[in-house]
Amino acid sequence: MMDVALLLARLLLATVFAVAGIAKLTAWKGTFEGLQEFGLPVSLARPAAILIPVTELLIAMLLLPTVSAWWGALGALLLLSVFIAAIGYQLGRGQHPQCHCFGQLHSAPASQSTLVRNGALAGIALFVVAFGRDLFSFSNEDAGHSIVGWIGGLSLWSITGAILAALVLAAIVVEGWVIVQLLRQNGRLLLRMDAFEAMSSGGVPAVPTLAEPEVEGLPVGTAAPPFALQGLHGDRLTLDALQASGKPVLLLFVDPDCEPCSELLPEVGDWQREHADAVTIALISGGSVEANRLKVADDYGIVNVMLQKRDGKVSQAYRADWTPSAVLIQPDGTIGSPVAGGVDEIRELVAEILDPQVVERTRLGEPAPEVSLPDLNGQTVSLIDFSGKLTLVLFWDPACGFCQHVLPDLRAWEDAPPANAPQLLIVSTGSIEDNRAMRLKSTILLDRTFEVGGAFGASGTPSAVMIGADGTIASELAEGFTEILSLAGAMAHDRPQVVTA
Repeated sequence: MMDVALLLARLLLATVFAVAGIAKLTAWKGTFEGLQEFGLPVSLARPAAILIPVTELLIAMLLLPTVSAWWGALGALLLLSVFIAAIGYQLGRGQHPQCHCFGQLHSAPASQSTLVRNGALAGIALFVVAFGRDLFSFSNEDAGHSIVGWIGGLSLWSITGAILAALVLAAIVVEGWVIVQLLRQNGRLLLRMDAFEAMSSGGVPAVPTLAEPEVEGLPVGTAAPPFALQGLHGDRLTLDALQASGKPVLLLFVDPDCEPCSELLPEVGDWQREHADAVTIALISGGSVEANRLKVADDYGIVNVMLQKRDGKVSQAYRADWTPSAVLIQPDGTIGSPVAGGVDEIRELVAEILDPQVVERTRLGEPAPEVSLPDLNGQTVSLIDFSGKLTLVLFWDPACGFCQHVLPDLRAWEDAPPANAPQLLIVSTGSIEDNRAMRLKSTILLDRTFEVGGAFGASGTPSAVMIGADGTIASELAEGFTEILSLAGAMAHDRPQVVTA
């Protein structure tokens, strides 16, 4: 019985690791992005996205022969321990990065269930390690039945039946997965098609209704689902950051290949520039960074563009099933409108939002918003304390993957600043410990709610603005580390009164 149990444990582990390895390799980009969400810098995430699935496939192969099964189980135990530690660390910080454990077959935010699953697999691997080898003779003969020998002992009918049963089970699993995906993605579309067919024939919509007709999107007044998405410059944009200025937020769901979206985008750019003081407009898009830069941001000067994963989980959370579509989020973080679908409905929603009085925007040369925050030692520091010299106010987040990636460059800039470089003031979210761990020399002020960042118009990290020696706004907001360095270098070299980033 022990030999059979060890054999089954090895087969289970080999199957899981083989499927995970193949799925990760076939969805390399998702694996690469997932590793970045876990905090790995690009320089490490890129090779790790190849190394991890290759290691999983190697472990799967080692588990099959009896002579190498113990080493395969040991490798599985060590790799699973690394996974458990990484997931546990992120969950302990309140983060739920996307776990591409099985590539496109299954991708979901890391959670307690992810820990339990990896813990169960680690327990199986530990069983093989503990009982699959005679530690005194260093023999591998105790790793259970040989797969070839075990199959050789079965009759022809038994082997045929086992193969057929495995094929039927695999077909059922694949078919069930396909049906679930189709229903998840197209269920609402099928209902809409039924409704249109019924109306075109003079009937009533064939859509299930209760007391009232179905309303698109989440109910008005409910809490808006939070999110943290990658921007076009490697920055991280969150709903909290977008709301920090105290203005309503209009979320637009678009796609670079959507023709109605292309019709609307020029107007979106105009709305962002002309009505920034009335509403914060942010776009959640599909597709690649390059496609969105080319078709969305660069052509129309649109900012606050975020990329969601291919599974469209943010759209699903807001029940925004179409592109383009839009929803309003009130300053208190609640849903402020049904989902507006299509160009015309979005225009109507924007007109309703802009109907109230528009407040005067902060302009270049005007006094900077007041800043009074605690530093890492608990002492209150104000922006006034930095008056008399050009100051670069840098908005930062230690949990931002791109911030971590460029952190060595920021340290290098601190160690050898250019001539006439502005003094640096860092306004950061996160804990005292996380900010101290960055080992930066400049003053760091804690803005846990990103309220100060919002007051300067920042909606993501890293971003920065220059404050003149007289305490006035001396530049527009720079987003992305390259733009920040360009701003700092331009100000240090030319020292103009006002610079546009």
